[in-house]
Amino acid sequence: MDIEIGRGKNARRAYGIDEIALVPGNRTLDPILADTSWEIGGIKRDIPIIASAMDGVVDVQMAVKLSQLGALGVLNLEGIQTRYDDPNPILDRIASVDKTEFVPLMQELYSQPIRDELIVKRIQEIKQQGGIAAVSVTPAGAVKFRAAIAEAQADLVFVQATVVSTAHLSPDTVTPLDLAEFCQQMPMPVVLGNCVTYEVALNLMKTGAAAVLVGIGPGAACTSRGVLGVGVPQATAVADCAAARDDFFKETGKYVAVIADGGLVTGGDICKCIACGADGVMIGSPIARAKEAPGRGFHWGMATPSPVLPRGTRINVGSTGTLEQILRGPAQLDDGTHNFLGALQTSMGTLGAKNLREMQQVEIAIAPSLLTEGKVYQKAQQLGMGK
Repeated sequence: MDIEIGRGKNARRAYGIDEIALVPGNRTLDPILADTSWEIGGIKRDIPIIASAMDGVVDVQMAVKLSQLGALGVLNLEGIQTRYDDPNPILDRIASVDKTEFVPLMQELYSQPIRDELIVKRIQEIKQQGGIAAVSVTPAGAVKFRAAIAEAQADLVFVQATVVSTAHLSPDTVTPLDLAEFCQQMPMPVVLGNCVTYEVALNLMKTGAAAVLVGIGPGAACTSRGVLGVGVPQATAVADCAAARDDFFKETGKYVAVIADGGLVTGGDICKCIACGADGVMIGSPIARAKEAPGRGFHWGMATPSPVLPRGTRINVGSTGTLEQILRGPAQLDDGTHNFLGALQTSMGTLGAKNLREMQQVEIAIAPSLLTEGKVYQKAQQLGMGK
């Protein structure tokens, strides 16, 4: 139902993940019976979690480790890893600089040119260690570096921007990326994003995307919503794009995965996104908290180093456990940020969902009090859900 903002301007109510709750049905099942596996671009994974293509989250070793644990990590091909032979001193500088000097330092460090030979080298390093080489570029980067990505035989390529559409207008001096041609010509599956509406998601699927990313600005380190005023809360955005996926499947018989990207911190967040219709999720800050993460306990957005309009910041997330503890447990924290797989399986068991498709069909209630109801002591003492 539309709400009138003022004369001649109506708006639709949209919901964030914090405003909804999952309602148990008539059946429960043992969590060990819950099948959390999914497929993206023909690659099957046990855990429906992708680590974000951010320099504080994924490097070569993290990509390999994530693959070994049944998840997936995406390497940012326009970041530190492809600008410097040895990224470690650069990452040390980023972690040690004062917050008032952070953005100028990032703009300086990211002004170093991206090198094709390092793109090839990083992809090959992941593959040589048995990892899945998933990589990310902007639309402009896809034009520049497609040959290097193809040469190195990446397994998946993500084309990401704040918003990606099939109807992009460019100046006469700029040749825009033809998304359909790119999907058709690249020798590996292509994931496109980001989007937040039914129409754009459907159009991206029609271009040949193997999956679409959903989310504008909800990420912990992202400031796009504040800088640009643009975005749609994740619960509504995911549900709309999932509807596009289902309609596209009915039309064509081709199933295109929908990935909720950004704003997810706890196991409960992941469960609710899948219940809204997501096939998988992309998360950054929770993985940046792993002891093996390259960010040294810090996390920053992909648009943070922009020389013109930075749309991200650096946040101190700390190091709370190993990557295995965060993904598979055992949990050492009580706030839902460890053992995401266990949380998903237990939630599915409680809801009686045998697989992710059934999880997408569970009942949802509007419940803005879900995270505060009865939690007076936790909030007062900053424990558990009150941290």
